[in-house]
Amino acid sequence: MIKNLRRIAFVGVGRMGANMARCLNDAGHTITAVYDVHHSAAQALANELGCSAPSTLSECAANAELVITVVSDDASMQEIFLTGESTLLSNASGKTFINCATVSPKIHLEIESAAKKAGAQTLEACMASSISQAREGSLYLMIGGQEEVFNSCKEVLEALSTKLRYIGKAGEAAKVKALVNMVMNINTAALAEGLGLGAALGLDLEMLCEVFSQTGANSRVLETDAEDMIERDHECWFSAAHAEKDSGIANQLGKDVGLKLPLSLATQTQYQHMKDLGLGELDKSGIAELTFQGRTEA
Repeated sequence: MIKNLRRIAFVGVGRMGANMARCLNDAGHTITAVYDVHHSAAQALANELGCSAPSTLSECAANAELVITVVSDDASMQEIFLTGESTLLSNASGKTFINCATVSPKIHLEIESAAKKAGAQTLEACMASSISQAREGSLYLMIGGQEEVFNSCKEVLEALSTKLRYIGKAGEAAKVKALVNMVMNINTAALAEGLGLGAALGLDLEMLCEVFSQTGANSRVLETDAEDMIERDHECWFSAAHAEKDSGIANQLGKDVGLKLPLSLATQTQYQHMKDLGLGELDKSGIAELTFQGRTEA
């Protein structure tokens, strides 16, 4: 039983954010407001949860102790915290912001500094899980920020997750999440090439996947993406556009420390190619459309 129920607002209520809000509502917390640039989505969720869907960020945060943000990229984080006409840091004294998007470590440091000046606190809670796990409260969360802030929010974070891993100061969890997605994306691209070549050679792909699973070719991606690649079922759980963005974060980190990452760079190029072909909103498994013969003519 949760002892310390909180008043929580959400900014960014796409499929992940909306399901996290539902999860915390079910756990007994009060969702005070939800905000999204797609106002109709926010209003529909507000109607479901019995909260408000204000038109400004400052109004969204006004009656909340905690504000959880689930936005897409660095530019969106800058917009909601730093550069917009109405930002989350307006009258933010005493509030805590938990930022869940996969963004660069640098932006987490900028937000932490700005929030501190406004009398607020921040955490990064980087997610390595899917939409269904957000709804079920079984996310894997990597936490960055001040440890005392983490401890003060632990009950809320535990309601969202089955596993919490405190990484360290602000920006550190974002580094780890970038590496997680870098390796995942490389594995996804490699699997697409292996299955594409197997199909071109006339091999039975069900047999090939079984052999992969028992050898050094095994991976989590084999479990989650192989069937979708074969069946061309690319319903979006994690988009190719996000895969390109996240590989780019890792590649920039490598560049910053003078390290060459040829596999990651090649993977980012493949996902960028998907975007260029108008396939960026397919699931990351859609990279197989580039590797199976006869699927994509560009």
